[in-house]
Amino acid sequence: MQKPTIIVSGKNGQLGNELQDASVLFPQFNYQFFGRDELDISNSNAFEKIFKKYNPQYFINTAAYTAVDKAETEQEAAYLINAEALSNVAKICNQHNTKLIHISTDYVFDGNGKEPYKEDDETSPVNYYGFSKWIGEQLALENNEQTIVIRTSWVYSIYGNNFVKTMLRLMKDRKELNVVNDQIGSPTYAKDIAEAILQIVIKSNETKSFHRGIYHFSNEGIISWYDFANAIREMKKLDCIVQPITTAQYPTPAKRPAYSVMSKEKICETFDIALKDWKESLEECLSKL
Repeated sequence: MQKPTIIVSGKNGQLGNELQDASVLFPQFNYQFFGRDELDISNSNAFEKIFKKYNPQYFINTAAYTAVDKAETEQEAAYLINAEALSNVAKICNQHNTKLIHISTDYVFDGNGKEPYKEDDETSPVNYYGFSKWIGEQLALENNEQTIVIRTSWVYSIYGNNFVKTMLRLMKDRKELNVVNDQIGSPTYAKDIAEAILQIVIKSNETKSFHRGIYHFSNEGIISWYDFANAIREMKKLDCIVQPITTAQYPTPAKRPAYSVMSKEKICETFDIALKDWKESLEECLSKL
């Protein structure tokens, strides 16, 4: 019996790399990984050719425009990749009866909440990156009936550029660091979400049912960026002093939501996914760096 084929875009990003590592644990699928040079999601013709060649049962889209601050001035580029291209991806998936799993962000929320955001809570992005991802979610769901959108937050990994690797570098170079203490959320180890995505594919494949819609995923725990930085310092036993500051003291071109904690009950119940505590996952990641 032929193995189902999974195509993954954005193979060179944090999540794309972790999916390549995780794929070894799930050999019941045939995987095809593509970077932007091989599969530009904004190029419909190239996309169509690859779909005709591999006839995938699943398409996992990790390709995205993720430069949050740059998106404020590069709005056209952010919209092209995060929204317009995604509309075409969903349409091609629909034509080929391919199930689409797309990764979105906690930045679709305005951050004024006080309780973890549920999937059907009102969205109101406070920056252009969040807006482009929010439009992308809607276009993906509208253009392909078989679409799952997974919103995640504060992603880090041994791969790519991220908060954990930046903190490690700065803490080794400096005696003191200022880190924002009034933005609250939950970190996500890219390895954990990669494995969760493949568990969703397995469950969908085994049960022959695909639970379309929006889901939230992150590690367990509610912290600030300051808490996150302090944990990195303590786990690596570094001497750098970490000082808490306010968002107002650290202005950025793009506004960030003050509170972007998300409820993960839906994804856990629907797909039998167990979440790891953020500290456990951080320790695992740091042991590899």
